[in-house]
Amino acid sequence: MNIVKRVVSTNNNLPPGILGIASRSFKAIKLPGESLDSSDSPCLLHAIHVFHCPDGVGIVSKLSECIASRGGNILSADVFVPENRNAFYSRSEFIFDPVKWSRVQMEEDFSKLSNMFNALKSVVQVPMLDPKYKISVLASKQDHCLFDLLYAWQEGKLPFHITSVISNHDRDPNTHVIRFLERHGIPYHYLQTTQQCEREEDILNLVQDTDFLVLARYMQVLSGNFLNSYGKDVINIHHGLLPSFKGGNPARQAFDAGVKLIGATSHFVTEELDSGPIIEQMVETVSHRDNLRSFIQKSQNLEKQCLAKAIKSYCELRVLRYGQNRTVVF
Repeated sequence: MNIVKRVVSTNNNLPPGILGIASRSFKAIKLPGESLDSSDSPCLLHAIHVFHCPDGVGIVSKLSECIASRGGNILSADVFVPENRNAFYSRSEFIFDPVKWSRVQMEEDFSKLSNMFNALKSVVQVPMLDPKYKISVLASKQDHCLFDLLYAWQEGKLPFHITSVISNHDRDPNTHVIRFLERHGIPYHYLQTTQQCEREEDILNLVQDTDFLVLARYMQVLSGNFLNSYGKDVINIHHGLLPSFKGGNPARQAFDAGVKLIGATSHFVTEELDSGPIIEQMVETVSHRDNLRSFIQKSQNLEKQCLAKAIKSYCELRVLRYGQNRTVVF
């Protein structure tokens, strides 16, 4: 099995030639004789393509040939071939002229490659043409992750549209979260839950028209039946103190134990609690100088940053599932 090195160009003014050489053959990667620079042609659009298929000879060649044959220009290309696995993963960013290469034709071209290589996943995204992701955010009492997502959405920092916020906590109408949601016309659904009634059917009815769900410190377990019925990705965030400090008030437990390193983990939700494929993790040191208040503040800041980065990576097609419980994050 050949191990492929990562090939990335960070220079937007690319020369009309080969981007780089890895141990897999890149001889067929030929960019157009005239460099496509978005500063020269304002009609050029940016696109992303991800590909996952069984490993084989000529995949990189055919992918690059598909883009170049339509006048597109590759800006970056990431390839991963794991050891001892018959698998190939890639993510490419490129610019193209929509007059010469229509969105419909692009889908057809990449679909042919999917059939050629028996692809398990082939997704193309053109941010300027394609609709934004539609998401629902589930939250409980804590606001820090929820409000951070609302602010990022308002500022256009994350490429999604929030269709609703669902919570098992009844917020007062005068809270900053409710006022924000009312100001922006985002519905807030309070679903009271008990041990006997998790309200999962009601949640399913509210999220049918979404592309994925985000659990922003939602302190309820979603069952396997819910996940199977929803059938799309669910992204969760939790503190990085697990599994050492379970149960109530983990920050107090960790603070009292004198830990020196705290963190946050964002992952896909699976039926096994807090054990889904990890998307993003962040850590920070704490010391004897931290009190409980600063300890909690650091932990919450990590959770906000980690969740936002995981969602951004997911929306930019940087996250691919790998094996039973792992991810490739380009």
